[in-house]
Amino acid sequence: MRTEPLGSGVEVFVTDENHFSTDTILLADFAAVRNGERVFELGTGCGTIPLLMIREHTPQSVTALDIQEEAIEMLTQSIAHNLAKGIERAGLIRPVLGDIREVSENFPAGECDLVVCNPPYKLDGTGIKSPIGAKNIALHETQCTLDDICKAAKRLLRFGGRFAVCQRPERLTDVLSALRENELEPKKLRFVQGRADKAPKLFLCEAKRGAKQGYMDVLPALIVEDENGFTAEMREIYGTYKDGR
Repeated sequence: MRTEPLGSGVEVFVTDENHFSTDTILLADFAAVRNGERVFELGTGCGTIPLLMIREHTPQSVTALDIQEEAIEMLTQSIAHNLAKGIERAGLIRPVLGDIREVSENFPAGECDLVVCNPPYKLDGTGIKSPIGAKNIALHETQCTLDDICKAAKRLLRFGGRFAVCQRPERLTDVLSALRENELEPKKLRFVQGRADKAPKLFLCEAKRGAKQGYMDVLPALIVEDENGFTAEMREIYGTYKDGR
């Protein structure tokens, strides 16, 4: 286990099995947490998104749920580590060991302003599975489906609350269908491209609980790199994390 800097002095414990990627950074930025919000992350992994959220903001609380005991233990240690460094907002994060499919049984309805999820990208039974259990859970729908995730988000969100999710473009129809079936109306969509001349490799979507149907704002694509490396927008998103500060 080792620490990785997230910027502004915040650090997260990671391992080869439980770590984060560029997708994680982009989703945390896209979710745009606001001060005073009650936040819930479904499938937190090592807890990078909650730690990014408290890096420069002060949400009321951030509940971080995961089914993997190791992941929750790592996040618990990350919180203690950051508190010891004087980052008091780390104490706003609450790690919880639990199953997304049991959210309705274990958490009250309608108490969250923002729910975030970086879900498995592949349907169970497709693709080559990793021999490492944590990677299987992260990449394949072995422990939950998109519908399970959307049902959990619907349960947790207040009316008008936001759900931020990322996924691969080939699963766009699956995501939009699952959202609407669970009264989460897609309102904002953004594709992510490695370069301007490449096809999208990711999309970011924001849905609102109970919003009216009929309008979705499709934002300009986010371009990761140009001929000079990271684009100006990517450098801004990464902030001090890119410099290891």
